[in-house]
Amino acid sequence: MKTTGIIILAAGASQRLGTPKQQLLFQNKSLLQNVVHTAQQTGGSPVIVVLGAYATQISQQLITEEVTVTVNPNWPVGMAGSIKTGLQQLLRIAPHVSSAFLLTCDQPFINPALLQNMHALKTTSGKGIVACSYNNTIGTPVLFDKTYFPLLQLLSGQEGAKIILQQHPHHVATLDFPQGAIDIDTSSDYERLLTDS
Repeated sequence: MKTTGIIILAAGASQRLGTPKQQLLFQNKSLLQNVVHTAQQTGGSPVIVVLGAYATQISQQLITEEVTVTVNPNWPVGMAGSIKTGLQQLLRIAPHVSSAFLLTCDQPFINPALLQNMHALKTTSGKGIVACSYNNTIGTPVLFDKTYFPLLQLLSGQEGAKIILQQHPHHVATLDFPQGAIDIDTSSDYERLLTDS
């Protein structure tokens, strides 16, 4: 895992929620701190956090964390800019990384074992991409070999990394992660999370 970077995408404005989801509390930590600590425990390095909306406010909770914070100034345009911002920062400070995880802060059940299993699957499968499967789809967390970094840099607008998974299905290994379907977009999602946990 030493040469695997981790990019945490946390730039969105949480418009449907009405408050920054990055700061919602779950198990005595914010959702963002939760995924940051998971990343740190996994052993991937470095850990890049991409902020956008509320960047000044949210970065305060990361002051004591061993992460590199970068801001996507074009966050309203969509996910692609945040992926590119994170990847550029990763390659700037760790040009020799061989792969990179893309994580979001609104999947509260991402844990170190999941990421380690994804890393192991990349090795055993020989595939260049490892994605998680849930709810009849595949998506984040996703682990990309560096050979896909140029394609990630070509994403634009609202495009997320899923388009690369769709374009290269034979290059993708998947790992079951049923709890990946739980993400926090609305207040009812958050209430359900607190009730069910």
